Amino acid sequence: MAKTVFEKIWDQHVVVEREDGDVLLYIDRHLTHDLHFRAFDALKAKGLSIKEPNKLFGVPDHSVPTTAKTVKEIPEGEMREAVEGLSMAAEELGFTHFPMTDDRHGIVHVIGPEQGITLPGLMLVCGDSHTSTHGALGCISFGIGSTEIQHVMATQTLWQRKPKMMRINLTGKLGFGVSGKDIILAIIAEIGAAGGTGFAIEYAGGVIDTLSMEGRMTLCNMTIEAGARSGIIAPDEKTIEYCGGRPFAPAGENWDSAVAYWKTLRTDDVAGFDKEVTIEGNNIAPMVTWGNSPQWAIPITAKIPNPADEKELLVRADMEAALDYMDLEPGMTLSDIEINTVFIGACTNSRIEDMRAAAQVAKGRQAVVRTLVVPGSGLVKKQAEREGLDRVFLEAGMEWREPGCSMCVAMNGDILAPGERSASTSNRNFRGR
Repeated sequence: MAKTVFEKIWDQHVVVEREDGDVLLYIDRHLTHDLHFRAFDALKAKGLSIKEPNKLFGVPDHSVPTTAKTVKEIPEGEMREAVEGLSMAAEELGFTHFPMTDDRHGIVHVIGPEQGITLPGLMLVCGDSHTSTHGALGCISFGIGSTEIQHVMATQTLWQRKPKMMRINLTGKLGFGVSGKDIILAIIAEIGAAGGTGFAIEYAGGVIDTLSMEGRMTLCNMTIEAGARSGIIAPDEKTIEYCGGRPFAPAGENWDSAVAYWKTLRTDDVAGFDKEVTIEGNNIAPMVTWGNSPQWAIPITAKIPNPADEKELLVRADMEAALDYMDLEPGMTLSDIEINTVFIGACTNSRIEDMRAAAQVAKGRQAVVRTLVVPGSGLVKKQAEREGLDRVFLEAGMEWREPGCSMCVAMNGDILAPGERSASTSNRNFRGR
């Protein structure tokens, strides 16, 4: 029976299927961050422990101020409590933990692929909606809620229902300056912020073949913004080369066996999809969102649309509310919108490729607004400093920060004041973010 790459991996992880269609899945690896530190006390209160500590990996990222290098530099309160709580749980329960003083620490969706925790063919979960990022390496990955987190910790399994299959074919070639971020914004603008609801999305086509691993991660990262919990790209030679030699990747004979299996993870030619969408890469321009949803994306050369031109009443109302919140007018060009802060970072765009691209723009120029440059991990930060990128940013009057989620989550000190606007590489532009 012909299968998609998603179905091949899914079927390998089914432990049991109920009559109602729900299945119990085995979870290969589980990532967690500081905001879920209370899950450990909740487990203990139920008399439970972590079933397979060697498959749980924790890192503080959401609560970490990007001006702090140690826990003691975090202001007393809930942020410090979260970071300390994760550290104490790791020490007590024996799972892998990357503390702030470890160069390997950073944003959970950056360190997963970076450390080889994320690998093709795995079933990987994390208590964060942007866990879809990891699908770029050819695994099934999705975010889970607090009750599900405890279930995975205690049993290494999770009840789920198989989603429908969607394939988005990206044909042609990308133009100058068009990145993975532009691709996913163009997709969301095409299918809507709920267009992927109920589906697992496979990204395929010539554009994907040429995209870097960092670009693929950016693309898959925002799958959740299109309404789908999971996005996946079939592993290829580029994926295999990326995974080779990473700390938690297989080695020796195990590596050879793993690669042989990974090469089978392709969608069969006659496999069926419930929905297919084709987008021509040549038509994608650099994209910017003007409102407080990723679906309000238009090319940088375009003007803000007029809600009066929208026939759907609910969509028109949403557009009007977004314009009111952003204090913008229809017909304004994007380049005329005044901003107060630029944020370069988040699990969407904080890898070394992103730092290099930002430095190319910054070199020889001066920032005229506050600009925060936040690497996705301590290793990205060190690599950027070896290449002199930090000096480029600092000479341009920008701030070179410590790794963390920063402005994307808006809870760690890196925030905007009411009425301010930012240009941001993050994945989510909701109200309050």
